[in-house]
Amino acid sequence: MEFTARGKVFPLDKTYVMGILNVTPDSFSDGGRYLDPERALERALEMEEQGAGIIDIGGQSTRPGYEAVDAMEEWGRIGPVLKAVLRGAKAAVSVDTFYPQVAQRALEAGAHIINDVSGFGDDMLRAVWGSGCGCVIMHPRGAGSGDILGEVRAFFEERLERAERFGVGPGQICFDPGVGFGKTYEDNLRLIAHVGRTKIPGCAYLMAASRKRVTGEPCGNPPFEERLAATIAAHTAAALGGADLLRAHDVREAVQAARMTDALKGVIN
Repeated sequence: MEFTARGKVFPLDKTYVMGILNVTPDSFSDGGRYLDPERALERALEMEEQGAGIIDIGGQSTRPGYEAVDAMEEWGRIGPVLKAVLRGAKAAVSVDTFYPQVAQRALEAGAHIINDVSGFGDDMLRAVWGSGCGCVIMHPRGAGSGDILGEVRAFFEERLERAERFGVGPGQICFDPGVGFGKTYEDNLRLIAHVGRTKIPGCAYLMAASRKRVTGEPCGNPPFEERLAATIAAHTAAALGGADLLRAHDVREAVQAARMTDALKGVIN
């Protein structure tokens, strides 16, 4: 089984790390640091050297209380950085956007993956139609049903059926349960601990818990930058449960943890 993205192929017999490259002035982790394309390229190459298989470029913060920017402003941040990273890096390049027009421009520029935190509606599916790109489809928010695992699984099944109607096959899809997006602490823990109950056969699965509130709450809520150990614990549990990709701020450490997890899976299975 493979996750494919415009010529980039990820056999799902190991765990991959997606390195986060924020080009926003208000990100918790690196606000404003990589707005300059050359500095962003340096960071992308650093993450690639550390073992990241995918570089995920985001031009808009989704932290609690964020203020959305429009598509034009988002592309103004992402476009120059995307072109620089595509020029210099060998890793697959993902663009984190919920604007179809930004996704379309990113694909025209050469992006391999579109990562949509709003769940890939019909307009986004139209934007990626025929491109062959990888599609990260996130469950955007909890509905308060009391059964978060069933809710996420049903959402993924519906989105797979809808994506196939737009010519996007299972091998192009990577599902993300949306840890930290409109869900309770307990919901987030369940999603991390029970990947197998929401994973769709034939599709890749991404866990993105890096430095999120769920990694702080059981540890006394340390500052954002002090949640590395908890992040690794959450991602390791998810990978042991079946997650194929881990979206991380701390790439070197995430890659080491992923390799150790894969070694353990080799003897557990």
